[in-house]
Amino acid sequence: MIEIDGSSGEGGGQLLRSALTLSTLTGKAFGMFNIRAGRPKPGLRPQHVRAVAAAAAISRAEVEGAAPGSCQLIFAPGSIRSGRYRFDIGSAGSVALVLQTIFLPLSLAGSASSVIITGGTHTPMAPCFEFLELHWMAMMRRLGYSATLKIDRAGFYPEGGGKIEATIRPAGNPAPISLTHKPTLKFIQGISTVANLDFQIAVRQKRATFFHLQSVAPSLCIKTTELQSPGKGTALVLLAHYLLEDGSDVSLGCFTSLGEKGKPAEAVAAQACQEMLEFIHSPGAIDPYLADQLLLPLAIIPGRSELLTSRLTPHVISNIHVIQAFLPVEAQVDGQAGSPGRIRLTGIEIA
Repeated sequence: MIEIDGSSGEGGGQLLRSALTLSTLTGKAFGMFNIRAGRPKPGLRPQHVRAVAAAAAISRAEVEGAAPGSCQLIFAPGSIRSGRYRFDIGSAGSVALVLQTIFLPLSLAGSASSVIITGGTHTPMAPCFEFLELHWMAMMRRLGYSATLKIDRAGFYPEGGGKIEATIRPAGNPAPISLTHKPTLKFIQGISTVANLDFQIAVRQKRATFFHLQSVAPSLCIKTTELQSPGKGTALVLLAHYLLEDGSDVSLGCFTSLGEKGKPAEAVAAQACQEMLEFIHSPGAIDPYLADQLLLPLAIIPGRSELLTSRLTPHVISNIHVIQAFLPVEAQVDGQAGSPGRIRLTGIEIA
């Protein structure tokens, strides 16, 4: 059994989610101890328990220690099976992080799967639905994976109650990628949205975004929308589309800001715009969040991939350590945390 110290590296829930994905993919059991030991509330939180339950459901795993507050977990997977699945996080915990935990195994299951997840779609410190659909999934399709995502209702923190549906089809012929030079910026796409709040908040977010970005964007298209939700919330999502050598465009940078009580619409816009400006002016060819989230899929694609990210994060190093605990992949990271960095990863085929 592979043993993993859950307090190592960034010491958060990502260590667990990556281990669950890799365990179901490889069939190797693992034990994790000191789960989130350095966090204000150590041990498993409800969203982590649901990620364990989701991974167990698709792999017929035997599990010990999957309870809120538990600092130890044993996970022994069986065979992956496609099917129709429904997972309820029961809080505003991120639906995106649960979906990403089971996405790769279901992509290799041999037939399509339908997954419904309820919980938080727009929560702090997690990918919002627009990031998931327009940024992460768009890049996964370029790698050779196939899925469609749909949001039925939004779930803002702290109420949650959102619902997404995903149809995950068998992967085609995934290929490694090289993103080491920033192409030409084509346009910036934005979505300014509210739920159960004055629509003028979305309009103000849009106006503030134009104020910050119109001087750097060849084209700037911001859409204002209203989302159905059991709670109240507001969000601004910005995507930087770049023109590739083959003539296609792809989103290489995505940044999100969520509203909260006492936070003006202009401050929501300023937060996302600041991150976008830092990315545009950096030499990095891919944003730090997507760079981290591509490591697992690239690890199971034979061949060498190379990414130049605008900012190295502790998540990258932690993710690579977990990957190498399960798979004999070669990896090299050049750069300092918080600065642009180059990631080289040579993936292998999983039998």
